[in-house]
Amino acid sequence: MEDVGVVKRIILDSLITPPRWGGKHTAVRNLRNGFPSNVSSTKEGQKLIDKAIKGLINDGWLLSKKSTGDIHVSLNPKMKKEIMGFVSKD
Repeated sequence: MEDVGVVKRIILDSLITPPRWGGKHTAVRNLRNGFPSNVSSTKEGQKLIDKAIKGLINDGWLLSKKSTGDIHVSLNPKMKKEIMGFVSKD
């Protein structure tokens, strides 16, 4: 799993179901937990996941905020069309 695009798609898909749009958010650590242990437990895998999360925030697809001492993210409802198109791409 070396492609950042694949990791981004997995992250976005995990936030779409159950829906995490706008005010409904989850901790970044929960996003990491959605990956197989052979990916999330290695330094390379963690760096790849973090790179994908930062990229999604920088692209404006994820909204971030500090809550309960952790960074929490949610899907940007203003980017719904782009997000859904990216996730459904084959």
